[in-house]
Amino acid sequence: MKRIVILISGRGSNMEAIVQRCAEQGWPAQVAAVVANRAEAQGLQFAAAHGIATAVVDHKAFATREAFETELARVIDGFEPDLLVLAGFMRILGAAFVRHYEGRMLNIHPSLLPAFPGLHTHRRALQAGCKAVGATVHFVTPELDHGPIVMQSVVPVRPGDDEHTLAERVLATEHVIYPQAIRWFVQGKLQLEDGRVSQLDGASQVLI
Repeated sequence: MKRIVILISGRGSNMEAIVQRCAEQGWPAQVAAVVANRAEAQGLQFAAAHGIATAVVDHKAFATREAFETELARVIDGFEPDLLVLAGFMRILGAAFVRHYEGRMLNIHPSLLPAFPGLHTHRRALQAGCKAVGATVHFVTPELDHGPIVMQSVVPVRPGDDEHTLAERVLATEHVIYPQAIRWFVQGKLQLEDGRVSQLDGASQVLI
């Protein structure tokens, strides 16, 4: 039984989707804990209501990022995770922290990486005249919003779209592809080699 720890900063809608799919689909895994960097993160209430352990490591309580990440890793490791999942965790993580969880930390980003890393992805995509956008699940590496791609969704841009309507449709696909990618990980169906990720059953790694 694989143990999953999820990091959040706010509502954690992707966290909710992961918890629900794990239970509904009977993964060989459990969400062992949800950890937030803000005590007011709404997702903590959802986790507690579902019997999941919660913890808060407030980044503002530490003088340096290194001190925060040292404590964060200590708390996370106390739950003995096989997989660490970033679900709206709004902190940039340092190289030492990322290396500690190398090959067992996933993130989702609301663009078709490597396009539009960082913030305001939908606004930038619209400004660039993109005809399609989407989301990307990837293994985390020290370079921000990069790393081997596990799965992507593709969302057409419609006439009249603004960044908010586009964000809503992309988020709906995130709730599909993130749980799917995590399910593959805990089932041992992902192979990471030479910076590329393969699904060992040959299942599609693109949601269109």
